[in-house]
Amino acid sequence: MVNIYGPTVDDESRCIHYQTPLDIIAIKFKCCNKYYPCYKCHNEAASHTIQRWDSSEFNEKAILCGVCKHEMTINEYMMIEACPNCDAHFNNRCKYHYHHYFSI
Repeated sequence: MVNIYGPTVDDESRCIHYQTPLDIIAIKFKCCNKYYPCYKCHNEAASHTIQRWDSSEFNEKAILCGVCKHEMTINEYMMIEACPNCDAHFNNRCKYHYHHYFSI
């Protein structure tokens, strides 16, 4: 089973910072190889700065569906709006916080 670090508020990976019905993914941070619900959770728990995933690394499995715990590559995640395993809808592409996680 994959661990999700940070202050989660439910078993679908929502955290104290983001709790909408679409906030159900966790992201594996390149810098520490740990899944967190969001960059704020990472920054509160880690003593290092975030390293963003480069576009050449987008085939890495780094996105976790909080509902069914299915791992996706970054490329897969960028192309869909729902989990391919359980069809749970999520905030696709982290559109407002993309720059915290991914390099262009």
